[in-house]
Amino acid sequence: MQKKPNKQKDEIELAKSIFDEIVEETESEDWNKPKKISAQKGGKARAAKLTPAERSAIAKKAAQSRWNKES
Repeated sequence: MQKKPNKQKDEIELAKSIFDEIVEETESEDWNKPKKISAQKGGKARAAKLTPAERSAIAKKAAQSRWNKES
C-alpha cells in the first residue's frame, strides 16, 4: 500500500523554493548601492564645505523644528 503525499510538505517546499529564488535575485543585483559616486559623499562632503557657524545654525534650526512639533 502506497502512502499519500503530504500536501503540507509540498506547499512548504514550494514556498521555500520561491524564497530561495528571491534571495538569489536580490543578492546578485546591486539594488542597495548608490547609483552615482557623488551620492556616496552626501552629508560628509556638505559638512566639510560648511563653516562651524553654519553647521551650528543648521543644527539649531533642526533642533528647534524637532522640539516645536505637535504630536
